[in-house]
Amino acid sequence: MKGGARPAHVLGIRHHGPGSARAVRTALDDLSPSVVLIEGPPELDAVAPLVSSPDLRPPVAGLVYSVNDPATAAFYPMAVFSPEWVALRWAAEHGSRVRFLDLPAATALALGEQEDEAARPDPIGTLATAAGYDDAERWWEDAIELRYHALDVFDAILDAMRSLREGQEIDLATRRREAAMRRVLRQELRAQDPGPVAVVCGAWHAPALVPGDFPTVASDTALLKGLRSTKVAATWVPWTSGRLARASGYGAGVDSPGWYHHLFTTTDDVVGRWLVRVAGLLRREQHDTSSAAVIEAVRLADALAALRGRPRPGLAEVTESAQAVLTGGSPVPMRLVARDLLVGDVLGHVPDDTPMVPLARDLAATRKRLRLKQSAAEQTLDLDLRTASHLERSKLLHRLRLLGVPWGEPAETGRTRGTFREAWTLLWRPELDVALIEASGYGSTIASAASAVLTQRAAEADVAALAELVETTLVADLPDALAVVLAALDERAAHQHDTTRLMAAVEPMARVRRYGTVRRADTELVQRVLTGVVTRVSVGLAAVCATVDDDAAATVRALVDGVQRGIALLDQDALRQDWQRALGTVAEQQGVHGLIAGRATRLLLDAGLLDVDEAGRRLSRRLSPGADAVSAAAWLEGFLSGEAALLIHEPELLAVVDRWAGEVEGDVFDRLLPLLRRTFSTFTAAERRGIGERVAQLGRGGTAPADSGDTGIDTARAARVVPRILELLGSDT
Repeated sequence: MKGGARPAHVLGIRHHGPGSARAVRTALDDLSPSVVLIEGPPELDAVAPLVSSPDLRPPVAGLVYSVNDPATAAFYPMAVFSPEWVALRWAAEHGSRVRFLDLPAATALALGEQEDEAARPDPIGTLATAAGYDDAERWWEDAIELRYHALDVFDAILDAMRSLREGQEIDLATRRREAAMRRVLRQELRAQDPGPVAVVCGAWHAPALVPGDFPTVASDTALLKGLRSTKVAATWVPWTSGRLARASGYGAGVDSPGWYHHLFTTTDDVVGRWLVRVAGLLRREQHDTSSAAVIEAVRLADALAALRGRPRPGLAEVTESAQAVLTGGSPVPMRLVARDLLVGDVLGHVPDDTPMVPLARDLAATRKRLRLKQSAAEQTLDLDLRTASHLERSKLLHRLRLLGVPWGEPAETGRTRGTFREAWTLLWRPELDVALIEASGYGSTIASAASAVLTQRAAEADVAALAELVETTLVADLPDALAVVLAALDERAAHQHDTTRLMAAVEPMARVRRYGTVRRADTELVQRVLTGVVTRVSVGLAAVCATVDDDAAATVRALVDGVQRGIALLDQDALRQDWQRALGTVAEQQGVHGLIAGRATRLLLDAGLLDVDEAGRRLSRRLSPGADAVSAAAWLEGFLSGEAALLIHEPELLAVVDRWAGEVEGDVFDRLLPLLRRTFSTFTAAERRGIGERVAQLGRGGTAPADSGDTGIDTARAARVVPRILELLGSDT
């Protein structure tokens, strides 16, 4: 194709297609263009030279983001088998110039409109479907690549795209993009540079980029005139094979990036080598797979291709033969194959001299120092905080979470938080690079940025949120921010009149005080604030618990449990006594919701401040026939929350509950049943079975036998291991 005196060849491709990539490589070898134009925003011209670095390993993505609003960004992914990547590498290896042609990202991001590739039919996929193929790349190879010379392939695709576009209403975003592409192409055609021009673009756009068919310059100028723009920056970021998959939501994605990588990189015996990989994966997962089975699977794949009139087996034939022969027809192991092989978990790599914001560079240096490897595969990291390197890793992961870059997620938050051990689940996702850029506005290092975030949050948080921030600041080891947060907590706690917010602050502050030595932090100010908060909570508890509805009662009951856990962590007599006096008042106070009164009574019983006989009398009074049944059920729920051993080993209490349940009127019982089911559903199956056995004994006219007290346990011998157990649990008592 000609444009002036300089030839221009339009190579219409399918994004991320191995067949397209091979055809582009062959065509470029034949053409030897002096300049290669590739579909993509012109801002990527600045980072295109990095393609020549051996450290830029796909999958990678060009990232263009708004400098003023980094969350506004666009990715341009490329894999080894992407035609755009092949064109970039060819130009770097042969000394040809490279330019990107498309609507500038500065304009596209400002407009907030992008061509909806997911909504638009895949043109090559449409042609493949019309030909009876379920694999567009297989159709490309069978119908075009194996039948035409490389350049003739693109002529055939051009004709096909012209036919598909006829009568189509081309949307405004696409017309603008194609006008911008033609603008770049016109510049190159006018340049005094000898040699042909090669244009690598999506097949759908190919007819619009044939110089002989160009619309007027004026019409293109009118399309692009007056469009607003924003300041942007460009870089390369690692991408993952999983994010190349269509299932990830990527509009131009492919179904099986792992299979496409195999097709492009394997030069011979494609089917056999793939099935060997499948067999290796199954063996690693303890599935019996013999070499003879692999040979049989290859033969079956060839036979299926012959029956279907295909020159060679495609993904459908290979997958069906693997399931039939290697997994005995079971689809379950094939899900593993689909996850690990058809998609995969490959993570690309970018060179150290890639443009980065200072925050990303600091993360890269810290990650290298701590020997933390980014991976697209989920991995578990177990940390012992008594080890210096492990403690530093923990700090980094906590700081990143503060910055909105959740590279790691706590694997066992409830059980490991605040102890000497932490478990994390690590998974790097491409969008975390954008999150890093967005967080760079807070500082140039991870520590300074995280401190700035905490300082900002502290200015707006109430007492409960500040208590959580204290704990977060402690685990992230940010001493400057800790001083700010503690000062804010001290000031706001003194002026907080909402007892429920103070109650919510007790447990996180207690964790900080109890486990501060693990992080080697001074928590004396936390102790002072905590003492005042617990005192005020104890004084205000009775007022909070009076005249509340069901929803509010459930909230207060949860807060009571939180305070109880915090007091238990501290094991400080003065605070515990204040709290228990408050519980005693609530347990006997008139007008307190049954859920809260029952819970307070149970906590007093567990603390030994009530004996079983007194608890039984209170239970009998609350469950008496004259009491409101619904209120009684709520009291029972609060009282029984916790361990079921209370009913199993205290027959007097079980008898009271059983008698009350049997005397409730039928229509009332129907209303109570959901409450009772919720109460007993918190017990384990074994505990419910034990309760049932005791109730059955009651039903035979006797009383449930109490424990004889003769357990056969040598208490003196058992006492000798208690100190060691406390040491293992990290207890100071």
